[in-house]
Amino acid sequence: MQITRQADYAVRAVSYLVRLGTDRRAATSVIAHEQQIPPSFLAKIVSQLSVAGLLNTSRGARGGVSLARPPEDITLLDVVEAIDGPIMLNECIGEGGTCVFSEECLIRPIWYDAQVELVDKLNSTTFAKILDDNYQE
Repeated sequence: MQITRQADYAVRAVSYLVRLGTDRRAATSVIAHEQQIPPSFLAKIVSQLSVAGLLNTSRGARGGVSLARPPEDITLLDVVEAIDGPIMLNECIGEGGTCVFSEECLIRPIWYDAQVELVDKLNSTTFAKILDDNYQE
């Protein structure tokens, strides 16, 4: 399993804004340059993160992008799911799983447990924690 490039770019953009601080804005052109994200791609990502309530955007000379919530209230899961939708390791573990063998499948419980662990890890990892972990000496 691999997250999409778009989700990776979204994580980079949010990480950049977290390092700036909660009360600061950045121009999308600056974020795109600093994080090596194609500007047109970043515009779409910022729009999706804004709709999800993770970023604020404003136009004009003093415009830019800023965090809509404190870093301790934004998780990796929030960002990834805002871009890629709900995490699903295998379609058989979703509601109304599509596998005809789901009742007797020996692998389904392993997929389920792996997904629960991944979602729990991403949901318990806030950007504040990431920032703290990277700046500890």
